[in-house]
Amino acid sequence: MATHQHLFDTIPFMPDHYASRVAQFEKEPVTTGKIMFLGNSITEGGPWAELTGDKTVINRGIGGDITYSVLKRLDDVIVRKPSKLFILIGINDIGKDIPDAVIAANCRKMIGKLLTGSPQTKIYLQSILPLNPDIHGFPQHYDKEEHVIHTNELLRQVATSSGVIFVNLYPLFLNEQHRLDKKFTADGLHLNHSAYERWVTCLKELGHL
Repeated sequence: MATHQHLFDTIPFMPDHYASRVAQFEKEPVTTGKIMFLGNSITEGGPWAELTGDKTVINRGIGGDITYSVLKRLDDVIVRKPSKLFILIGINDIGKDIPDAVIAANCRKMIGKLLTGSPQTKIYLQSILPLNPDIHGFPQHYDKEEHVIHTNELLRQVATSSGVIFVNLYPLFLNEQHRLDKKFTADGLHLNHSAYERWVTCLKELGHL
């Protein structure tokens, strides 16, 4: 874990974007009791307010985020004490060869801080999504599907032992070759509108929204 500790203080992919998003978040009025989505670019790209029909939904996604940098900005989440918090993080960690166990440990830390700082928040830890290397959009993430599957199992264990809800989104987007279906992506990593519709429909059917 020490090998990757420097990532806690340096944002690896888009430092300017990270800084501007965090500054934007901190300027927003503090409102409590809202639904919040927290994560990387996959979360940032989601039209959550539109698809949930709730204009007050808060999007706390930042492109390029890893578990370390989410931990670094968690106070902004805690102060807003969301009613529900949907977390999706880890694929960029895998792309940077951060060990699966470290990703899970960081998510455990996240949940611990949230349970302490905002105990009334209902937390949903979501699985990492599949990839499609055939599209060649993000080569640093590809050929690591076994890490995605293993990390998802570790995240399930973290959620269970922490008393939060694990949401397995991984199967929702698979094609027959067990890759991210091309109908849901343009670059093999990020999602299109149809995928977000499927995602929100799943959350609603499970009674989470």
